Amino acid sequence: MKTKNLWSLLGACAALANAQLVTPAVLTSDGGPDWTDANGLARTPPMGWSSWNQFGDQINEQLIRETIDALESTGLRDAGYRFVNLDDGWQAHRGKRSNHPLEYDSVKFPNGIKAVVDYAHSKGFKMGIYSGPGEKTCAGYTGSIDHEQEDAEMFASWGIDHLKYDACCSHQNASIPAVQKVFRTMSEALLNSSRPIVYHTCHCGWADIWQWAASVGANHWRIGQDIPDDFNYPGNREKYYFDVLDMIDRGNELTAYSAPGHFNDFDMLIVGLNGKSQELVGTGCSNVEYRTHFSLWSILSSPLLIGADVRNLDSDSLKTLLNKDVIALNQDVAGNQAALVQDVGNVQVYAKELNDSSWGIALLNRGSETADITFSPRRDLIITWDRYFLRDLWKSEGNESDFTLYNIPFTTEVMPHEAKVYRISQPPEDVSPPDIE
Repeated sequence: MKTKNLWSLLGACAALANAQLVTPAVLTSDGGPDWTDANGLARTPPMGWSSWNQFGDQINEQLIRETIDALESTGLRDAGYRFVNLDDGWQAHRGKRSNHPLEYDSVKFPNGIKAVVDYAHSKGFKMGIYSGPGEKTCAGYTGSIDHEQEDAEMFASWGIDHLKYDACCSHQNASIPAVQKVFRTMSEALLNSSRPIVYHTCHCGWADIWQWAASVGANHWRIGQDIPDDFNYPGNREKYYFDVLDMIDRGNELTAYSAPGHFNDFDMLIVGLNGKSQELVGTGCSNVEYRTHFSLWSILSSPLLIGADVRNLDSDSLKTLLNKDVIALNQDVAGNQAALVQDVGNVQVYAKELNDSSWGIALLNRGSETADITFSPRRDLIITWDRYFLRDLWKSEGNESDFTLYNIPFTTEVMPHEAKVYRISQPPEDVSPPDIE
């Protein structure tokens, strides 16, 4: 079995948490400031909903208000899903910024964006919006190029709390310093505006954005290309898309870049789409696969942004999205991203240390046959515990007393495409382990 030294990765995370990011030389070649932790926001990964996966640019005021109501009535708001993010398509004009101002579409939003934001705030939500650093956005609407401060002030005046800044249709062939500059320019504009705004940079993982995004002020950044509604579909990468397993693999070497205020973004959640998205390719996933996707996004400290129509979520999807124990792994204040600590064949084990010195563990079976997976704290985590409490976060949701005491490696059967998720902790000295054969 291949075991990685988790301690070195966690040490890097701790350095990031203390804002001691080592900035690559390319960042400082122009003498620009280091914006790391400048806004002090998103100390845990943002949670909420984003419009693109289900609706594309077919959004309007009524849809957003109904979504806000549904997030509240289903309990999703109280579970932590607080951001309601408008993606591309809220703008009035298609075409270049040099030919059009940036304005909201008064047909889609007859009362204006601020009215929707005010409604969201009145219900205890935060509101996000979308733009990009080019003449046009991904869907061809007016971008923010050369008007960053103007646009940042407009967003702030509306009460916006989150900006997704997407460069997918511009700067694809630009140098890394040039890409950094356009993202830094908007970062400065947001910091100089009248409102704190969480900053999400999206460059589809190009230009090794994870290496420098924090130093231009980003709170989270996309590490790969768009996710389809597929768990593992051959040929997705050749068609631009990174499915669930592709995206997980993409993040395996990026553990050191996650810290409070700065997170690798594995893209929006596909839970609940069920192959019915207007925008995403893909045939959909099984309930087990959606649960695995959610479990891994949680333990990897990716933002949890629902992409489905929350007004019509099926019961299985809602149950998955509401698991508070799995969400707690994602929202742990230490900000660590789980590291791959076991990797053999179709079996992988991910682990992250939590703020209270317990650990989150995910046992993933990527294969098409049921597999027995064994986990050992001494071997896989390089810790010296002789005994440990173990709690299954899908079986014992909400019951913190439902744990088992072990003094040997733990083995369990894992179904194809399933991830079993556990929390382990060190028991008091006076607790004796049972005899386990």
